[in-house]
Amino acid sequence: MIIDGNKGLRAAVDKNWPGIEVQRCTVHKLRNLERHTPRHALEEVKSDYHRIIQAESLEQARKVYREFIVKWKKLAPKVVGSLEEAGEELLTFYGFPNSQWKSLRTTNAIERLNGEFRRRVKTQGSLPSAQAAEFLLFGLIISGQIQMRRIDGWRDLKQMTLSKAA
Repeated sequence: MIIDGNKGLRAAVDKNWPGIEVQRCTVHKLRNLERHTPRHALEEVKSDYHRIIQAESLEQARKVYREFIVKWKKLAPKVVGSLEEAGEELLTFYGFPNSQWKSLRTTNAIERLNGEFRRRVKTQGSLPSAQAAEFLLFGLIISGQIQMRRIDGWRDLKQMTLSKAA
């Protein structure tokens, strides 16, 4: 499950899918870090953060994560607090095949779909029911007005599922 930092969403995930692996959206977390970063240090914090989420392995990411905390603890404690709030959930994607990492790091795919759907619904004013919303979404997808794309590495995911079932 890929989520942003919304506490209500996190609680809903825990309630409905206990034990599921959760990946925090790295784009949302970067935005949070930027809000707490002094202007003069913004580019350096972003660069250090990208070293975490673009590491070549989980071990390297954890090492860079620890270095980030040591480096910024005194200089920008709110930045470190925000990073630590997400913790290991920023690194969940490292447990999946490398081909999926780009897609698993962010909620961008679903946010793009939501944005397109909202843009189309705006012309309707409101929809009378959840079923009407589902019908509209299905119609937009089936007609090609909203395009879905496969997640990078989807074939690897299918192979993972088959090997776990065996």
